Amino acid sequence: MAHLDGPSILLPLLVITISLMSGKEVVASRHLLEEPTLPKVPELPKPELPPLPKVELPPLPHIPTLPEPKPQLPIVPQVPALEKPELPPLPKLETPKLPELPPLPAFPTLPKDIPFPSLSPPHSTTTP
Repeated sequence: MAHLDGPSILLPLLVITISLMSGKEVVASRHLLEEPTLPKVPELPKPELPPLPKVELPPLPHIPTLPEPKPQLPIVPQVPALEKPELPPLPKLETPKLPELPPLPAFPTLPKDIPFPSLSPPHSTTTP
């Protein structure tokens, strides 16, 4: 014989468990609404660093400066002007005559005065 009482017990247990869990969240989140009181942190004394020793550098040796050289541009040789070469004229190309195409067939046209059906029904659906 089948036992069908098992699933019917699970629903009340589930409702009781969820109701008990939701009550703890309200109590636990109540402290978030109040202003938090933070503990006071004692002020620590600032540490003092010892002074750094001064470093003495030896004097730099004197380096003589060289005079700046003046650039001299080389002389550009004179190149005689060259004549532009002339190209021979191009021959004219003859294009072959294309055959004539037959005329296109005429498409049938619809008459302009076709009545369009309306979207509203021709009779009313309400009863008087």
